[in-house]
Amino acid sequence: MINTKTKLGELALRHSMPTIFGFHQFAAAGGLASYAGNIMDAYYLAGAYAGRILKGEKPPDLSVQEVELIFNLKSAKALGVTIPVTLLGRADDVIE
Repeated sequence: MINTKTKLGELALRHSMPTIFGFHQFAAAGGLASYAGNIMDAYYLAGAYAGRILKGEKPPDLSVQEVELIFNLKSAKALGVTIPVTLLGRADDVIE
C-alpha cells in the first residue's frame, strides 16, 4: 500500500506541480521542497515549553524553533525547475 507522502509526491510530479511541504518526509517522497521545523523536535519542545511555562516563564521569552530548508533535486529536474546555487547553499539538506 502506498502511503500519503508518496502518493502526494507522485501526483505533484505527474501534474508538473512544484510543491513545498511542511515536513521533510514529503520532500523526500517527491515534493520539490520543504520548509518547516523538525516534527520530532517540535514534540520534544512542546513538553519542554509547557514545563517552563508552568514554572512561571512567560511565553514571549521562549526561543523560537528553527526551521529546515530541504530541496529535492530529482523532483526539480523532473519539473524542469532550476534552484539557484545560492539557495541550495542555504539548504539544510539536498536530496539528489
